[in-house]
Amino acid sequence: MAYGEWPSPIDAATAAAHDGSPEFVGFVGDEVWWTEPRPAEAGRRGLVRRHADGTEESVLPAPWNVRSRVVEYGGRPWAGTVRGGVPLVVFVDFADQRLHRYEPGGEPRPLTPVSPVGQGLRWAEPVLLPERGEVWCVLEEFTGDGPGDVRRVLAAVPLDGSAAGDRGAVRELSDGRHRFVTGPRLAPDGRRAAWLGWDHPRMPWDGTELLVADVAADGTLRDARTVAGGPEESVAQVDWTPDGRLLYASDRTGWWNLYRDGTPVCPREEEFGGPLWKLGLRWFAPLDGGLIAVLHGRGAPVLGVLDPETCEVVDAAGPWSEFAPTLAAHGERVVAVGAGPRGSHEVVELDTRTGHARVIGARHEDAVDPAYYPEPRARTFTGPDGREIHAQIFPPRNPGCTGPADERPPYVIRAHGGPTGRAPLVLDLEIAYFTSRGIGVAEVDYGGSTGYGREYRNRLRGQWGVVDVEDCAAVALALADEGTADRDRLAVRGGSAGGWTAAASLTTTDVYACGTIGYPVLDLTGWGSGETHDFESQYLESLIGPRAEVPGRYTERSPVTHADRLTVPFLMLQGLDDVICPPAQCERFLARLAGRGVPHAYLAFEGEGHGFRRAETMVRALEAELSLYAQVFGARPPGVPTLELGT
Repeated sequence: MAYGEWPSPIDAATAAAHDGSPEFVGFVGDEVWWTEPRPAEAGRRGLVRRHADGTEESVLPAPWNVRSRVVEYGGRPWAGTVRGGVPLVVFVDFADQRLHRYEPGGEPRPLTPVSPVGQGLRWAEPVLLPERGEVWCVLEEFTGDGPGDVRRVLAAVPLDGSAAGDRGAVRELSDGRHRFVTGPRLAPDGRRAAWLGWDHPRMPWDGTELLVADVAADGTLRDARTVAGGPEESVAQVDWTPDGRLLYASDRTGWWNLYRDGTPVCPREEEFGGPLWKLGLRWFAPLDGGLIAVLHGRGAPVLGVLDPETCEVVDAAGPWSEFAPTLAAHGERVVAVGAGPRGSHEVVELDTRTGHARVIGARHEDAVDPAYYPEPRARTFTGPDGREIHAQIFPPRNPGCTGPADERPPYVIRAHGGPTGRAPLVLDLEIAYFTSRGIGVAEVDYGGSTGYGREYRNRLRGQWGVVDVEDCAAVALALADEGTADRDRLAVRGGSAGGWTAAASLTTTDVYACGTIGYPVLDLTGWGSGETHDFESQYLESLIGPRAEVPGRYTERSPVTHADRLTVPFLMLQGLDDVICPPAQCERFLARLAGRGVPHAYLAFEGEGHGFRRAETMVRALEAELSLYAQVFGARPPGVPTLELGT
């Protein structure tokens, strides 16, 4: 049967219903809580409680949406403890970004005020301190209407609600010396606090500072000093061991490794940390007995338990080949979120006394026969100048179909976002949506991706739009040359920074027959001068080069500059509420393309921001993408609405 026409039980609605994963796991007393997506409920994130008897409860009904907008990508939005045998939880609601207090049986009550200035007050990484009657957290405060009119400090919010209408009742803990800060981590004796800070133009994976301050009796932070980190050293996470020693992950050797009071714990050429895209990500968690739960590895991070005295790491056994950077520990128990090629992300508990790991939440259930899932494999390709390129290959797979013997399948080359990120080798029904129909997928960890050390990550410095484009093309052409893919039926797609790579690939190479460009960066000159949010507003200083020194490079690299070179069909997807890559970028690109006769479609979605969360949006986008490929590759997939391509 023709590639692209294989009948599949994985429709777009099934893929959309299983999009997203649990996040921000934590303990409330002995119970495990976490957030998880609700695509069918306008894309909100719910807060889930796992009771002692194993039953799960969605704690807050719609429309409560437990999600912070700090640095736009967000951060840990909740914290909990037990008082008098009853859970006490604080959380951020996405709609108003206020911090709320919640106790089961009651209604959430706001703890913070609404600001009339700019985009308001935002909160992340709360730490509950009932003995002080406060919540300590990160405060992001807008001081004007511009995206750069913002300050960030550590702050203490009264638990009694007295700050709900009074900004003056919020007590600031830090002095604002850094543009960005992470939440405070308190030493076990409560006498010291540690956090991370950094400033423009650095991103947190370029360089951060680890600060420690003394906590005075009146709850103020005094004598803040930098104890690690710097402009070329990224400290990704900090915490305290139960005996009060400072534990952190630094890449000072070129790999994120662990340090305890400044001394290396287990030096290895692998990662024990990662890029801090959201505040509150956790790659390690100290245990009461002196061991440390860690995520570690090259490429995919796996869950293990590290003995810091012997450097021995024992990995958790199970079907999970990759874990997300959200760990929590309680006594000798560890909770994480893991997934694998045959299963989606699940909440996993590891008992470090027995070594037994089990699923305790968001359990994967096969939506269809697993025979329709792809069987991916990690591969390493050779790129320009002999450099290694890591990629995940998902060949077509369908138990009832094979392609024509004299043909090779079409392939979609996917560029991940970030660009400082990586593509996980896990079950993704969006990918299976294509592979089960006879279209292969390759996810490329191009130069600049994380998981392979700082040298690999730094390949993209000054080379965004070059190295990423070259690496994706090298993988695509290698698959064609070895007979895995059809050279004439290659597509490229990506979202956010991946949308940039897709657009740059279509305007500067002749490798692809079509492409999908999702919520992209297209015009560096506009994006870097006020069209994006504060967190990434100077990201281009490292990705492209200092604007003051290479201003012409910003124009020359931009896909909008070369829109006239685009000759193949494409689909463009955009959220109209996106403040990271705003619709103006797409509109400017399409205006440059007008009248050139290039078949394309532009789908813009109300109520969607940077990345899609609503089920109906994901269904429309996925079906449109398949229809584009089918039209270009000469296939007629059954049951898929035809995307109308205009010129």
